[in-house]
Amino acid sequence: MNRHRIWQLIADAALIVAAWQLAFQLRFDSGDGIPPFYERLTNWQTTGIVVGITLAVFTGFGFYNRWWRYASTRDMWGALRGVTVASLLVGFTLYFFPPDSTERLPRGVAVIDWLLLLAFVAGTRLAARTIFERPAPGGLVARGREVLVVGAGDAGQLVIREMLKSRALGFTPIGVVDDDRRKKNLRIHGIRVLGTTEELPHILRDNKPDELLIAIPSAAGEVRQKVVEAARDAQVPVKTLPGLYELIAGDHNLAAQIRPVQVEDILGREPVEVDFESISAYLRDETVLVTGAGGSIGSELCRQVARAGASRLILVDQAESALYEIERELVDDRGFPASVPVIADVGNREKLRQVFDRYRPTVVFHAAAYKHVPMMEANPLESVRNNVLATKVVAEVAVEFEARRFLLISTDKALNAQAVYGQSKALCEWIVEAYGQRDDVSTRFVAVRFGNVLDSSGSVIRIFKRQIAKGGPVTVTHPEMTRFFMTTPEAVSLVVQAGAIGGRGEIFVLDMGEPVKIVDLARSMIRLSGKEPDKEIPLEFIGVRAGEKLHEELWGENETITSTEHLKIKRATRPPIDGVWLEEELGDLELLVGAGETLDVVSRLSMMVRSPRRVVVAQEDTVSQQTIH
Repeated sequence: MNRHRIWQLIADAALIVAAWQLAFQLRFDSGDGIPPFYERLTNWQTTGIVVGITLAVFTGFGFYNRWWRYASTRDMWGALRGVTVASLLVGFTLYFFPPDSTERLPRGVAVIDWLLLLAFVAGTRLAARTIFERPAPGGLVARGREVLVVGAGDAGQLVIREMLKSRALGFTPIGVVDDDRRKKNLRIHGIRVLGTTEELPHILRDNKPDELLIAIPSAAGEVRQKVVEAARDAQVPVKTLPGLYELIAGDHNLAAQIRPVQVEDILGREPVEVDFESISAYLRDETVLVTGAGGSIGSELCRQVARAGASRLILVDQAESALYEIERELVDDRGFPASVPVIADVGNREKLRQVFDRYRPTVVFHAAAYKHVPMMEANPLESVRNNVLATKVVAEVAVEFEARRFLLISTDKALNAQAVYGQSKALCEWIVEAYGQRDDVSTRFVAVRFGNVLDSSGSVIRIFKRQIAKGGPVTVTHPEMTRFFMTTPEAVSLVVQAGAIGGRGEIFVLDMGEPVKIVDLARSMIRLSGKEPDKEIPLEFIGVRAGEKLHEELWGENETITSTEHLKIKRATRPPIDGVWLEEELGDLELLVGAGETLDVVSRLSMMVRSPRRVVVAQEDTVSQQTIH
């Protein structure tokens, strides 16, 4: 037992003795004192019995599982239950089994002892918390930065408590703002609720803080946007707690997660909510392999797989630095030593077979891919080799070594693809479909398709940040261009869930919400930087680049979209690809890539995507099949 628990036990023993002795003094407070036949109930032998019984009950109720300085309302209810049970046991013991030559315990003494002990136990814990959280001498004067907290819910209360308790953080809360009008003028840990968010401009004018903190993890983007605009008009810096998913997955110290408001906080998207423990159960105690483990999606997959309780995680990437970073993060920061980094090109069949043979992964997440549209348009041979042919290799090796699940990370750009990148990812989806339909393959193949991931490598947000830092101009391709956006943790959590519900060659589409205008995104980012768009930082339209579409789509005209167990995951159903035809076409494509025939590869890729051969089951006869172009 550690030192602080021993001291708490000693202190509680003293309180038990004091309450027991004082109960007799109060019960028999006449001049005659305690009657002789009750004196044995107050001697040290009997008092020791009382202390032993009570401390045993207190220990059983978990009184010593936390320091008194962290006592909460729940702990006070626990104190009531523990003291009541202890008093009943002591009273029962001494009433029905009194010491020799002693009368039974007076019921009045038992009641007084219960009241006194409850007051002592609860009072000492509240006093300890008050002492530790009180301002130091001179603490009536705010120290550090004065903060106005937006949100009087659980997160807001925890943040205020942390600021008051840990003065080293350098924050002093001076007021609270909340949408609930009924909370106005209430006090949270002594800090008054000044009004609602509608009154925020007036509140900021009368109580101008050094910072404004949004402490509403579940707040919609519009709410954050409104708060940011009010703070910007008042020239007050804004910080925020991250969204719910980041908050759960991140540091347990709430105050440590306070960060500046980012563009994803104000996009107006509804946050994605999943029961991660239930949806990731299929990963627990499994050996999981992630290709592209150093990338934006791959690294987040590694974090969530480790959190899910996988027994071993094989990290495969050909980028040494990125692989090193995620492996060190998993081992050092997240306490997951069962991480095995493997530098390898996933298109290298022999190397991949060695990895599968040694570690025998049961679940494969295939996230490795080249993804930058203009770069792939300029390098079509590498796009096909790394995206299409490497996917085929990973799928074949997974089948050979009988992996149970194979999940492909796909993209909305695979639909109606005009660019090489989108076309290559369309073929990757076909590979998943073809293997999923084969009766001789036990591996469950699934593809998960989604749009842009906020602030991922090479994303438009990173480009805008660099341009804003240089003072502009911020370049936008077209004033009407839109894209779907989702945060990386949200997208990956849905990928993990799709793996739990997916089956035979199915394609799942993540509901990305409403598309966002890129020009609106640029203006929001400029405002977040403290500048005014079109005045302090100019916008410049440069035209749509080769292979880009004005508006992305998540499902095609020939696809039937149905719901799944999760509101944000849809199932896209279409006639399956002809596996024999696909195998022949991929073989020809591999020969062209090997020969370096760039024009022929581009032409063959485009032809395949325009005229895929699919297999349709005739409605009148489910056995017969008709092959169509």
